[in-house]
Amino acid sequence: MKLHNFWRSGTSHRTRIALNLKGLSYEYIAVHLGKEAHLTEAFKAVNPQQLVPALDTGEQVLIQSPAIIEWLEEKYPTPALLPQDADGRARVRALAAIVGCDIHPINNRRILETLRKSFGADEAAINAWCGTWITAGFDAYEALLAADAQRGAFSFGHTPTIADVYLIPQIESARRFQVDLSRWPLIAGVEQACMALPAFQAAAPARQPDAA
Repeated sequence: MKLHNFWRSGTSHRTRIALNLKGLSYEYIAVHLGKEAHLTEAFKAVNPQQLVPALDTGEQVLIQSPAIIEWLEEKYPTPALLPQDADGRARVRALAAIVGCDIHPINNRRILETLRKSFGADEAAINAWCGTWITAGFDAYEALLAADAQRGAFSFGHTPTIADVYLIPQIESARRFQVDLSRWPLIAGVEQACMALPAFQAAAPARQPDAA
């Protein structure tokens, strides 16, 4: 498999985590967003949406990290990243969606570039913008963790799930946008549990070959 991705992209980061948790090897193909490599005709031929990540399985090219991660779960079911019961799966998917649907999309690069270029936002304004939505999402995430009396060290249960796959890259982004994480001790505990695992360590942005 070939993973077209960028070291600092949150969607790329979560896809790398999922691949690592599944124990799958892949060829790392860097797409430099800062140099607008994703906007070239060559990459458009890979992904018509011109976004990362894109996973070339050898048979097809998968786009959109939620679809890629769900495909990985179905194609390689062990170790499972979703609980066995419907209620548990719904809870994990909801936690992941807080990040994937409500935090990340309005804080990603193309939104921030529009704020900078079309609305004159400086870096302080960008950090305030991102902090607003990260805080709202993490407040809800923390409350859901607190309400789960049987939760283990991770977001759900005693092993990593898709919720953790989404959460850890968003924590990385929160630090980049200077968000004070001290108000979410349960999230901090989940991060500690995740980052003790090689799959999460190897996926970290700073450890990627194109990291700057």
